[in-house]
Amino acid sequence: MTLAHLGTIAALTVLLQGIASPAAAQSLDYGFFKARVEPIFLAKRPGHVRCYVCHAERSNNGFRLEKIAPGDKFWTEEQSRRNFEAVSRLVAPGDPGKSLLLLQPLAPEAGGNAYHTGGRQFATKNDPQWKILAQWVNGRAAPPAKCSSSASPVC
Repeated sequence: MTLAHLGTIAALTVLLQGIASPAAAQSLDYGFFKARVEPIFLAKRPGHVRCYVCHAERSNNGFRLEKIAPGDKFWTEEQSRRNFEAVSRLVAPGDPGKSLLLLQPLAPEAGGNAYHTGGRQFATKNDPQWKILAQWVNGRAAPPAKCSSSASPVC
C-alpha cells in the first residue's frame, strides 16, 4: 500500500468518525460563549468566590482563564477567544454529562464530581447558570434571558 493510499484511508476514517458521531459534528458557539458563558466566570455566587479568582489568579489545573487587565471589567476580544479555546477543551459538545466544565462545580448529589476545591457552585442542574453552560455545550444558542437588572451580566 502506498503512502498516498494510507493518507486517503486516514482522511476517510476521520471524516466517517465525524459523521458517525453527532457530538463531534456539533460546534460550540463563540458568540453565545462570550455573551452568556464568560460572565458566569465573573459572577459572585453566595458562599463562593468567583470562578475567575481561582481559575485566573492561582490556577494550576486544566481550567485557566485569561487575566483581566487592572482597571478593566471584562476580557478583551483576543482574551475571550483564548478563554473560548481553553474552556472548549473541558466539554464534550452535545454531552453535558461528560463535560468537566459542568461536572466539576456541580454537587455530587446532583451528578457532579466529588472533588472540586472551589466547592459546589451549583447545587442542582436546575440552577439557571448551570443551564446556560449546558445550553452552550448542547449547541443551543438560546436568546439572552431578560434580566430584571441591567447591572447584572448574568441572568
